[in-house]
Amino acid sequence: MARIVVPEAEALIDQEIPVLDKGFVRLVDYLGGDQRIVQAARVSYGEGTKTFRQDRGLIHYLLRHEHTSPFEQVVLTFHAKMPILVARQWVRHRTARLNEISGRYSVMRDEFYLPDPGQVRYQSESNKQARSDDPLPPDEAEAIVRAMEGEQRETYARYQALIDRGVARELARANLPLSLYTEWYWQIDLHNLFHFLRLRMDEHAQYEIRVYAEAMAVCAKAVAPLAWGAFEEHVLGSVRFSRSECAALAALLDGGEPDLDEKPLAEFRRKIDSLKKTIPEQATP
Repeated sequence: MARIVVPEAEALIDQEIPVLDKGFVRLVDYLGGDQRIVQAARVSYGEGTKTFRQDRGLIHYLLRHEHTSPFEQVVLTFHAKMPILVARQWVRHRTARLNEISGRYSVMRDEFYLPDPGQVRYQSESNKQARSDDPLPPDEAEAIVRAMEGEQRETYARYQALIDRGVARELARANLPLSLYTEWYWQIDLHNLFHFLRLRMDEHAQYEIRVYAEAMAVCAKAVAPLAWGAFEEHVLGSVRFSRSECAALAALLDGGEPDLDEKPLAEFRRKIDSLKKTIPEQATP
């Protein structure tokens, strides 16, 4: 069987998608596409590729009912460059294969992440792990970014001085900060990539990793556009309710009030707001 070639994906191969101030995502290679998903799904009863409409319907059925193994037949390989602070979140997704640049073998480059001043914000009072929606005053934010730049320059100068004195690279790197850029090759199947994107494209994900997820989404859509459409329909554009939340939703539909404690009620209302965003404006009363 010939290798599946997707023209839209071929056009992206080795093209850098810029991310943040110095980073990028690059699609290095891919294996399979929508055609491979339907081939894998239909092999159990011996029927080959059908019409575009039937293929689309099958892919939507598979994703909607969480029949995930056919999506694992599609594999994407990325070359990415990101700050270490992003890499440490990214690597939590343990369903991929990766090879990262090593500071033991290589002298690390003088490349550090500096946030856009508009991204310098106060700590959120309601979320211990996130920034708020309120940016600092522009002058203050600019001063903070310049201070970060100065500290990075001083830190790298000390690192370089240790290298020049012959100190082992594996020790000289010890004080380099999380803002330092690193690079890796990252290979993952489409099912697990969709899981990554569901979490990291969420509006609550940290901005710095969210923009990398958005760049990889461009590649996933090019490799398997039908699967991407199903992912948007049944995952990105959907809202999941727990049993108690379903009861609260039923109460609302009956004109009553949801019977939930304070924190579950806040989460329920957040989901309702998210649900409203998925409904086209013309469908809203």
